[in-house]
Amino acid sequence: MNAMPLGIRPTVDFAFKKIFGSPQNSAALIGLLNAILDFEHPVVAVEVLNPFSYQEFSESKLIVLDVRCRDSAGRGLNVEMQVSVYAGLIERLVYYACSMYVDQLSPGSNYALAAPSISICLLNRILFAETDQAHHRFQMLDRESGREISNAIEVHTVELTKYELDAQTITHSSKLQQWTFLLLFAQDYDAETLRKLLPGIEFETAISTMEIISAKTEDKQMYDQREKAQRDYEWAITGAREEGREEGKLAGQIQLLQQLLGEPPASDTELLRQDIGALTTQLANLQQRLRDRDV
Repeated sequence: MNAMPLGIRPTVDFAFKKIFGSPQNSAALIGLLNAILDFEHPVVAVEVLNPFSYQEFSESKLIVLDVRCRDSAGRGLNVEMQVSVYAGLIERLVYYACSMYVDQLSPGSNYALAAPSISICLLNRILFAETDQAHHRFQMLDRESGREISNAIEVHTVELTKYELDAQTITHSSKLQQWTFLLLFAQDYDAETLRKLLPGIEFETAISTMEIISAKTEDKQMYDQREKAQRDYEWAITGAREEGREEGKLAGQIQLLQQLLGEPPASDTELLRQDIGALTTQLANLQQRLRDRDV
């Protein structure tokens, strides 16, 4: 008899935060950080500054849930899972890194003691469509010499869907590819199969947490609510984009008809300030006027 798949998507905010934001799960968080950052001196211990709690999931609205932590070297790290790409995302990641950098020093502190602050964003959407590169690392450096300011801010983006992953070879793939496989496909496998595909204490910690979510009634109910909220959010974002395209199309048709009628066309700003209903009505009136003129 085949075991049932876990059915838990680690990219859902409740699961992601419980896996990586629970202090007892530090092995999973450390494993993920080292896979992304690939430091000469790896992360060996972390303190989660905003640990998982059920209270932050008590409201039904979808919010960005991140995991903020500090490692034993004093580096500030912020890790988040994003299900959509929007204008200003990179700038917000830079802002978070800068905020962590500033917050570590009190007035009068020695600036030389400042530790690096790093923002990490995992995405299951494409951010940079013009390249196949999945992992971007942005740092402060001199363009001519390549000299880096190492104890400053750093931003990482990881576009999960750009990786080519195969269950047959994932055991021998890089740690970052293995984490990507777990984040994207864990819901399709039972726990024991995942353990065989992804050996190691860091993955065991993550898989065991997903088992708990799947089996514990309260956790599963909260997970289901959050998964539905995430689907609704993605649907709303997609709908808004489609609506924006429809409004742009209507505005263009209105401007064309105004020109055909010998009128100065309305500006894009003026037209796009109106909702679809108003634009549709205006278009219908212009079409009728054009027909009446041609009779």
